[in-house]
Amino acid sequence: MTKVAVIGAGTWGIALARLLSLKGHSVFVWSAIESEIDNLNRTRVHHMLSEMDIPDEMVFTKDLGKAMENCDVVLMAVPSVFVRNTSEKVKEYFNANMIVVDVAKGMEADTLFTMSEIINDVIPEARVVALTGPTHAEEVAFDQPTTIVAASKDEATAQFVQEVFMTENFRVYTNCDIKGVEFAGAIKNVMALGVGISRGLGYGDNTTAALITRGLAEIVRLGTAMGCAKESFYGLAGVGDLIVTCTSVHSRNFKAGKLLGMGYSAEEAKTEVGMVVEGMNMLPAAMTLVKKYGVEMPIVEVVNSIVNGETAPDKAVAKLMGREKKGE
Repeated sequence: MTKVAVIGAGTWGIALARLLSLKGHSVFVWSAIESEIDNLNRTRVHHMLSEMDIPDEMVFTKDLGKAMENCDVVLMAVPSVFVRNTSEKVKEYFNANMIVVDVAKGMEADTLFTMSEIINDVIPEARVVALTGPTHAEEVAFDQPTTIVAASKDEATAQFVQEVFMTENFRVYTNCDIKGVEFAGAIKNVMALGVGISRGLGYGDNTTAALITRGLAEIVRLGTAMGCAKESFYGLAGVGDLIVTCTSVHSRNFKAGKLLGMGYSAEEAKTEVGMVVEGMNMLPAAMTLVKKYGVEMPIVEVVNSIVNGETAPDKAVAKLMGREKKGE
């Protein structure tokens, strides 16, 4: 039996905690928000997944040291903007026998670090695995068939995580291109904002297909310029996650984009969604990367201008459609 410390009590952290507990692992859940732990201990119900059964064996604690004591896996399930600060807390109880599994998707704006790079910046000795792919918590929580990728520079570490997480309904693949897998998971949220904006403007499937396809071309263009493996962008962490985030009713980024297309400001959209919109958090890093590598990414640039209130959504569409003719 593996002991797992789940750091973060959001929907994704809780869905994975349940999966691991049902598999027979010892699972302790910690959150920096103490009221979350109090509510979970009192009700044994997560307010965003109220129909999900929480196994009796799962432990909710406000004591990070207790959660991490003798644990094998530290599952980092906090929003990307909190990964650095949370890693500082985890560092106090960390030892080299532990493996850190990160499920946040994003990049740090000032350093351009991926989540695993942030964790290693804080905890240099950590063996980090990025667990990412087309995986909405709302479906994993109810055992719907799901596939995901465990990516690490060390294949044996990725295979260990594969064994820990894999179930009959949760199929885990491995990948050694952790940079590519993490970049794909971060940048696709920006594309989902774009698709949402188009839906908010009243456009249909043709526009969605165009944005997903040309968005993927932009992702591959920048990702390969960064030294990532092209194949990663055509796998689960790339096109798989791109499709689900751009089309699902569960996608916060799609919802936020749709609100932007309907005339909401970025702040109004975030308030209405009520959860972290990672695509907006990713935009500063994305724009820096565009300039750094000199790569053409018109969709990303237009989404950025809409989010920042510089361009009206309908004007942005005209800007994209009126670009100079080129080959595919």
